[in-house]
Amino acid sequence: MIYPDTYEIKTGFDKIRKMIESNCITKLAKQKLQDVKFSSNSDFICTQLQRTGEMLHILKFENSFPECAYVDIVDFLKKITVGGTYMLAAELFDLAKAIRSAKDISEWFKNCDERKYPELKKMTKQFTIFPAVLSKIEDTVNRFGEIKDNASPELLHIRKTVAACQQQISKKIYTILKSAQNEGIVDDSASVSVRDGRMVIPVNTANKKKIKGFVHDESATGKTAYIEPIEIVELNNEIKTLEYEEQREIIKILIATADFIRPYIAELLNMGDFIGEFDFINAKAKFSLATEAVMPIISNKPMMNLQEAKHPLLMQALKKENKQVVPLNLKIDEERHILLISGPNAGGKSVCLKTAGLLQYMLQCGFPVPASENSEFGIFNDIFIDIGDEQSIENDLSTYSSHLLNMKTMLKNATEKSLVLIDEFGSGTEPAIGGAIAEAALTRLAQRRVFGIITTHYTNLKHFAANNKGIVNGAMLFDTQKIQPLFKLETGIPGSSFAFEIARKTGLPEEILSLAAEKTGDSHINIEKSLREIARNRRYWEAKRSKIKQTDKYLQEITEKYEKELKKLNEERKAIIAKAKEEAATLLANANKQIENTIRIIKENQAEKEKTSAARKQLNDFKQNTLTENQQSVSDSIDKKIETLQKKREKHNHSDKQNIENETEIKTGSKVRIKGQSAIGEIIKISDKNVLISYGNIITSIKAADVETVSESEYRQSRRNNCAVSPQAGFNLSSIQLNFKPSIDVRGMRTEEAIPVIENFIDEAMMVGCSELKILHGKGNGILRTQIRNILKNVADIKYIGDEHPDFGGAGITVIKM
Repeated sequence: MIYPDTYEIKTGFDKIRKMIESNCITKLAKQKLQDVKFSSNSDFICTQLQRTGEMLHILKFENSFPECAYVDIVDFLKKITVGGTYMLAAELFDLAKAIRSAKDISEWFKNCDERKYPELKKMTKQFTIFPAVLSKIEDTVNRFGEIKDNASPELLHIRKTVAACQQQISKKIYTILKSAQNEGIVDDSASVSVRDGRMVIPVNTANKKKIKGFVHDESATGKTAYIEPIEIVELNNEIKTLEYEEQREIIKILIATADFIRPYIAELLNMGDFIGEFDFINAKAKFSLATEAVMPIISNKPMMNLQEAKHPLLMQALKKENKQVVPLNLKIDEERHILLISGPNAGGKSVCLKTAGLLQYMLQCGFPVPASENSEFGIFNDIFIDIGDEQSIENDLSTYSSHLLNMKTMLKNATEKSLVLIDEFGSGTEPAIGGAIAEAALTRLAQRRVFGIITTHYTNLKHFAANNKGIVNGAMLFDTQKIQPLFKLETGIPGSSFAFEIARKTGLPEEILSLAAEKTGDSHINIEKSLREIARNRRYWEAKRSKIKQTDKYLQEITEKYEKELKKLNEERKAIIAKAKEEAATLLANANKQIENTIRIIKENQAEKEKTSAARKQLNDFKQNTLTENQQSVSDSIDKKIETLQKKREKHNHSDKQNIENETEIKTGSKVRIKGQSAIGEIIKISDKNVLISYGNIITSIKAADVETVSESEYRQSRRNNCAVSPQAGFNLSSIQLNFKPSIDVRGMRTEEAIPVIENFIDEAMMVGCSELKILHGKGNGILRTQIRNILKNVADIKYIGDEHPDFGGAGITVIKM
């Protein structure tokens, strides 16, 4: 039971619904969101939380998850349950997208480990994918959501006929326009226009009777009339007739497609329900991501242990102001099942109440909650709330009467599995009477072991909570120095209202406050004073404890740092010692070997002086070699490299000398220049005393004695200088070859704009030798396409002009083969 009916509005859950709804794409997902209700079934709650948690993990970490097309397909599937009905082409297109998405999702989960996303994977097993349905739709509808030309032979014939008629109309109207321009009836700058789907010629109003036809429109000034020549009226009418035939044929195709799909409707509806459910789960996961919501620990018994809990709406509001929400820590269980919160006004008591009520309701609706993962939520059968003013003139209810009515409902229906949330308990009437009634009601709730979170200012209730088992006081902390609330809940102590401090801060006269203190009495003042001192002392020791924790943490970090460094130094020391021992062992072995050899030589020669001196010299040489063997190795390496470089240099010099000798001889192919001139050419022929020299495209004959040879490097430099043509001098073929693309887009251009662009495009294609070109002009009414193709027919180097393949643009793209 949820009481009252306005519970969602009082806690803000209605706004949570709207936030999640903005993430829903399909109507079915939005409907599922509106159908969400409070549940006390722990299995249902855990399943919903698990599904949303798995989707949340996918959003965070799975980049390979397929892009999903969430599409509503249920409505138009139900539409074709009756024979003779059909879906529109756009609906078939959406159905195909939905089938592909469901297929991709199903295959993705199929390749996942069963233990990773068990609940979502289980959902994908509730429907079947039918490739035949997808194939049928793809044979009927293209990737733009339109009926394909080849969906039926009759449709293909009709569309070809329409295209032929349009081409014939285009030719005729351009012929008429040209003739009218030659006769001076139409301006030379005029071009064919389209009015009401028909091709017309703009004619000066004074000359409109000179062209026979129908006037379809006039300009705003009335100076120009748009005339459809009589010669093309019949052809336009024929096209209209063909368009009607086309629509009838399309309906036949759609009916046939619907007949094919109809046997699979039941399974397709299951798939549609899966898409809606998956969209709903995805919307909840996105909301959870935005509000930092998690899946907490679930307990089957009634209880609540909030850790680092935040009100999602308050969090979103403060986030816009770059502020942080103070998290809430709160606990009620079987031992202490009622929490009585007191403290200053605007100190956060009502926010605590709403946060607890909203998060518990969200959880039992199957939504993750913005709190720590260590938070623990029990399952309640009922939640009652009394917050705000519900006075009603129509129902003759005052503020206090409405509170009493709510109290009556709670006392009648609340059980040990109910959660009661009451704000400002006992307020709204004379304090003594209101406090007494509230205390009596609190006694009954405590006896029934009802769980509750209650806020109050009444001192008698604070005393009652302190002296009764099962009820615990809680205080909203207040900074007495800055005279401002801290919005932190401290369990175990009652809170002070800090009324005098707040009144003093607002500027109430001191004599008024003194008079109020006298009227209140010493006992009440002393109680408030004691509460303030307790709060102050507690805050002092909390600060001390926090500082000690920080110091301990700092010392622990330093200790860990030094331990790591010491461990690293010990490891390095061991490595150095091990390496030194290894090197020493090697050196010692070599030395011992040499010493033994020396002793052997001395013994064999019976200590002859000369032999002994030679052995000692050999031992000293070994010692010196051991010390300098690295230096000697480097020296040898350098000598070897220098020797190699010298050999290469000698070889290179010999080669250069040979080349110079060869270059001085005049022969066919030699690079030469006329003595006293800078131009360099190439000898292509030698005859008697003359030579033929080629300067690019120019060939000249000159006496051999008047030319001199040049090196290959001079010739190359001359060629580079000649090839460096400035932009003003002409075009750069290399640049054209580098930047040329075999396709061009002229959509949106008028004919007179498009023609020069296309002519330039064809010229560049010839320069770079491109064999196949594409011009994207769109379909529309075919005027631009017709004009372009008329121009292209006059280009001798073009051997083929036609439409692109229907799957890749069809008549909207002209393909050219050179």
